Amino acid sequence: MSHAAQIRIPATYLRGGTSKGVFFRLQDLPEAAQVPGAARDALLMRVIGSPDPYGKQIDGMGGATSSTSKTVIVSSSTRPDHDVDYLFGQVAIDKAFVDWSGNCGNLSAAVGPFAIAGGLVDPARVPRDGIATVRIWQANIGKTIVAHVPMTEGQVQETGDFELDGVTFPAAEVQLEFMDPAAEEEGAGGAMFPTGNLVDDLEVPGVGTLKATLINAGIPTIFVEASAVGYTGTELQDAINSDDRALTMFETIRAHGALRMGLIQSLDQIATRQHTPKVAFVAKPADYVASSGKHVKAGDIDLLVRAMSMGKLHHAMMGTAAVAIGTAAAIPGTLVNLAAGGGERQSVRFGHPSGSLRVGAEAARVDGGWTVTKAIMSRSARVLMEGWVRVPAG
Repeated sequence: MSHAAQIRIPATYLRGGTSKGVFFRLQDLPEAAQVPGAARDALLMRVIGSPDPYGKQIDGMGGATSSTSKTVIVSSSTRPDHDVDYLFGQVAIDKAFVDWSGNCGNLSAAVGPFAIAGGLVDPARVPRDGIATVRIWQANIGKTIVAHVPMTEGQVQETGDFELDGVTFPAAEVQLEFMDPAAEEEGAGGAMFPTGNLVDDLEVPGVGTLKATLINAGIPTIFVEASAVGYTGTELQDAINSDDRALTMFETIRAHGALRMGLIQSLDQIATRQHTPKVAFVAKPADYVASSGKHVKAGDIDLLVRAMSMGKLHHAMMGTAAVAIGTAAAIPGTLVNLAAGGGERQSVRFGHPSGSLRVGAEAARVDGGWTVTKAIMSRSARVLMEGWVRVPAG
């Protein structure tokens, strides 16, 4: 009886922020997977263990959540003033689908460390001790990310005392700058507010007419008020992920928001965009107990935010959504800004299911519209395993 031998591919399994993913150097992939297309998608799905009708990804590297079903491809960049190109693939769990439509802000923190360790950054640009500045071209959305990676004795420093809610153990801090974060989405004309409004009336059948801030920054995001959809903003995962009615409601909001933003041309196309746009709901500060048991005090945060990712409430906050939150908070009049108390601000600390997070953004009015030069936040990253992944040939 004939059988397919397994092939092995150099890979590294990394945590970046509150996500985990399998990282590859482009040059290490099989030749057919070095270019976009069906061969690449098939390989990455097999690595992660998708599609899995059981929803567990037992026969792969995925962790059966949107935060752990992720892949990254990194290569040396030929672009001026950039060190590496970074491509992110969000692998669906139970469907044969890889979504290339957006970035992962959390895994962005691991790109610089991976690139340095993998020899993809010019050694002359990497200090023996201090901070290495890695200029990353985010190929999914065509944006620049600048990662500040700590170095000690010629090696990436991974351990430290920086604590990130949603990650159990402390690690070394990696500061990220998302430059000009307004996403250039097809159909949205590259506009930060694709409808031209800071707040829209979004009609959602079966839900009603919702006030919504539709923004392209970091990742296309639909912000609604928690109270308008029956929540307080203090919810943890089980309150929503165990409620099929709630999940259907949020997916309906996502579909109609995507249509309004020009990201899709018909509602049935939303099935091809599982990763984007995101849906988040906001509320004014309130005391709550995070999923770790930590007490979050209203006086320690500016607002509450809960966000949906790949059809489920996220256990913490996606990095790209954090960029959208920071950007929207910096612009007076958005729902995010109003929930945080209104007015001009350069940073915001928001409460999420695992705790809180601070993100900054520099916003200014230009020619009657808003522009954001960069959003800033800190994450951490750590290598969990390195070596080879194995997949059946073919």
